[in-house]
Amino acid sequence: MPPRFMYSRIFPVLFFLSAIHQTTFGQGCSDAGFCTMGAMRPNQTFSHKAAVKLRSVEFLQYAGVTKFHDVILTSLVDINIGIGKRGSAQIKLPYTCVSGSLANTSGTADISLAYTHAVLVKDTYQLLGTLGGKLPTNNADKLSSDGRPLPMYYQTSLGTNDLVVGLSFITRKWLLATGYQHAFNQIGNDFRWSEWNSSAQRTEALEYPPSWNLKRGSDVMFRIERNFRSTKWNAYLGLLTIYRITPDQVSKGTSENRVEVPNTTGPAITALSGAGYRFSTAVALKAMVGVKIINRDTNPDGLSREFVSSLSVEIRL
Repeated sequence: MPPRFMYSRIFPVLFFLSAIHQTTFGQGCSDAGFCTMGAMRPNQTFSHKAAVKLRSVEFLQYAGVTKFHDVILTSLVDINIGIGKRGSAQIKLPYTCVSGSLANTSGTADISLAYTHAVLVKDTYQLLGTLGGKLPTNNADKLSSDGRPLPMYYQTSLGTNDLVVGLSFITRKWLLATGYQHAFNQIGNDFRWSEWNSSAQRTEALEYPPSWNLKRGSDVMFRIERNFRSTKWNAYLGLLTIYRITPDQVSKGTSENRVEVPNTTGPAITALSGAGYRFSTAVALKAMVGVKIINRDTNPDGLSREFVSSLSVEIRL
């Protein structure tokens, strides 16, 4: 394709997606990230010939804002490698920067690994299953410039080893997916209000929920999407529900005294929309935005978002 022709196609799309990025608000998927792993990811293409995505690399830029006005930017490389006729391995390598009233932090975020297998492949539908996990890159113990423990909203890692399993049912028009995520260990985060008593930023620190020795609860995910596809363009509308089935736990008073955090269970529901344009069989541009419908009252893990959008380029090899 001649460069001038390609640029004439790309620039209008980038302008349109930039406008979306500036004006849309929502929660989107939690940073725990299992709703974009394997069978649970959005905007999957149905094909009765190729059950899973072939080898590909996707470069994604994510932007989010928390209810405390912290700005979170994540750059991510999503690598997929076909294994046999029905299998695919996925690895996600993110780097996150956080800017807020208490600090500016940055670092490698948690690494995701997953294997997806096409359990059933029929002419009108396919069933995919995923087994995977997440590996922490630090112990979620980043400090402020004066050495005070920071809330989870400022951490680039959740600090936990997670198990992830999922299943999806895909037709030409619909995607139904469900998944489960379990964190095995508590983390070394020390954020508690008493650590900020003598700080000039004490008022700001008191807005964040304590996360001393946090143990995250388990999550169940449900996704439903309606897809619209043409030769070059695609779009989708959907609902994403992440239901925390067990409460978060933190230390209180002493490190040995652990308590359940109220209002950390229940659903977080988001209305999602996305669009994409395929320039060729090898290159595609994608965007996603969301609107929060229901959120949990308390999120000591720092995963709540008031704004989220993403823009990515996929290259098939």
